[in-house]
Amino acid sequence: MRVPTLDLKAQYAAMREPMRAAIDRVLESQRFILGPEVEALERELATYCGARHAIGLSSGSDALIVALMALDVGAGDEVVTTPYSFFATAGAIARLGARPVFVDIEPGTFNMDARATARAITRKTKAVIVVHLFGQCADVPEVDVPIIEDAAQSISARIGERRAGTLGRVGCFSFFPSKNLGGYGDGGAVVTHDEALAQKMRVLRTHGGKTKYLHEIIGGNFRLDELQAAVLRVKLPHLDSWVAARRAHAAAYRAGLRGVGLPEEKHFHVYNQFVVRSPKRDALQQHLKAGGVDTAIYYPLALHQQPCFAYLNAGPFPEAERAAKESLALPLWPEMSAEQRNHVIGTINSFA
Repeated sequence: MRVPTLDLKAQYAAMREPMRAAIDRVLESQRFILGPEVEALERELATYCGARHAIGLSSGSDALIVALMALDVGAGDEVVTTPYSFFATAGAIARLGARPVFVDIEPGTFNMDARATARAITRKTKAVIVVHLFGQCADVPEVDVPIIEDAAQSISARIGERRAGTLGRVGCFSFFPSKNLGGYGDGGAVVTHDEALAQKMRVLRTHGGKTKYLHEIIGGNFRLDELQAAVLRVKLPHLDSWVAARRAHAAAYRAGLRGVGLPEEKHFHVYNQFVVRSPKRDALQQHLKAGGVDTAIYYPLALHQQPCFAYLNAGPFPEAERAAKESLALPLWPEMSAEQRNHVIGTINSFA
């Protein structure tokens, strides 16, 4: 049996006709940038997340940049964040001339330590980017600077009744195809309760202009296109059922797996990835590959170990570094069969 890490074909097969109808609707309109589909998605996404405003953007990476720009983060500023995340988290900070300041992670959740975050705040700190990694919300520190949530992997995750994206000042989402709510290309969004901040982010996504050829501030081309918005509108009503299926697979993994470290479920986890730990990670990965099971490593290097961040002279961060050496993401998607899932469990449990 062959088990991929992700298979999107079954999802498409279940919604082929409404998806094609939505795409045809855009093609017939010949409106492709910031039209009625984007406006409708923004309303629906804001309602789903429990936020006052949602702004569609070109990618999750650009969502981080727009959020930082809206908060006037720039040269000489510091932004506290995690060293264990996708590159865009720290890359967005550095791209604006600010300095990423890393704090270590909790070993059980892979999320940044809220207490360490609070201790890292200085007079130079302009913001904190809290990353909700792998589908679970991180604890949000109580600090006197704005909190940006990198919720790229965690739409619909929550702490209590509050969904990811509404725990801080701005929430940033990615609609990359592999995400729990994925488009058919790049796409992203920000959500916020702050009216003034929402208006500023709308201006920033169109080169800093409210009207054509008049630019009050310097922004960028961060617009979400109509085709992606139409795709996401078809998918959004199914998100909760997909999350329920992911959580059911995760529960079966938890019940059946032996000999690997399981992720801590501290808050409502939506399992964009199911990541286990093993001190023999590389050998385990090869064993799974030989058994027909594909896996992925998130992430092989902590961010402070990336060559481009050598100038920071940051670290050590032992928990992030250990996670980079031990973590392994197992196959998980809503339509995965019990047979596929049990093959993964059996193959792992046969690893000596």
